[in-house]
Amino acid sequence: MKMSYFWGPLIGVLFVLSLFFSVFGHEGPLVTAVYAIDLVVAAVGFVYIVISQQLFTYVLRRLLDATVSLWVIATVLFLLLRFLPGGPFDSDKALPPEVKANIEAKYHLNDPLHVQYLNYMGGLIQGDFGESYKYLGRSVSDIIADTFPVSFQLGVYALLVSFILGIPLGVWAAAKHNSWQDSTAMILAMSGVSLPSFLVAAIFILVFSFWLGVLPPALWDGPEYYIMPVLVLGIRPAAYIARLTRSSCLDVIHSDFVRTAKAKGLARSVILFKHVLKNSLIPVLTYSGPLLATILSGTFIIETVFAVPGMGKHFILSVTNRDYPLIMGLTLLFGVMLILATLIVDLLYAVFDPRIRLK
Repeated sequence: MKMSYFWGPLIGVLFVLSLFFSVFGHEGPLVTAVYAIDLVVAAVGFVYIVISQQLFTYVLRRLLDATVSLWVIATVLFLLLRFLPGGPFDSDKALPPEVKANIEAKYHLNDPLHVQYLNYMGGLIQGDFGESYKYLGRSVSDIIADTFPVSFQLGVYALLVSFILGIPLGVWAAAKHNSWQDSTAMILAMSGVSLPSFLVAAIFILVFSFWLGVLPPALWDGPEYYIMPVLVLGIRPAAYIARLTRSSCLDVIHSDFVRTAKAKGLARSVILFKHVLKNSLIPVLTYSGPLLATILSGTFIIETVFAVPGMGKHFILSVTNRDYPLIMGLTLLFGVMLILATLIVDLLYAVFDPRIRLK
């Protein structure tokens, strides 16, 4: 029996259960067990891909490269924050020099630069991002732990929307090439790319909250609150995915193996979704790497407009507040997510296209 015959249905069932529990906020031992099994299945799937494709050396090298990349990011950002004009407490005009000096001494900002760097890197190795300068009494790890799950939840839902809308729309447009259906689909895709997110969000709030009164305009307190921010966040990536899928499908449709499948009398839907689509997903996968990291880390505009208590606003506020530890922590978290997303996408290349060999 092939692994896909077992793992495919299992992963599908677990994903649906996890999504159900996530949307409706269920808790308890059963939910915890499902999430634990999800992690185990994901880990086993990762190991299976690495072993079956003989990618252990490749993955090890990528992880070593990722470690070096994160060190470079941390070092460059650390130095930039220290050398740029101004400091985290310069905006507090009312502070006497003695008070400001005491605060800087508390956070070791008056230590020599190399001492600050070594202390920060030492804490970073131990998983300590430091204490926020502006959120008194709160560590950066606590802020991330409180806000990242909400941004992650929003991002997962938006990713589902983008793929569920974008891929079928792109395939449908390619199948109806040069027809009014193709033109309509591409007009919708271009509109999704062109319209800014804050404008789409305002339109959704105006129509569905104030005119129709069917959806709440803000907050993140239940399934009905998720609909508008998820849709608004997922529309633009869905438009990009639709265009990429259409373009790639048009290239594959004219291939010899597709003409052979047509000559055998296979149904049009089978040809499109089994043969054409599978061989058209490489551009979509390439776009999905950066998209995954960006969308899962939270989007400041969407979280602000809909008052979603996620991590996105901290990206901006940490910079305006010159909150060094929070800037460093959030940037490194985004870097880790981008590196992992890119690695996962690269591994999926070998799954979707056996002609690709990763070395």
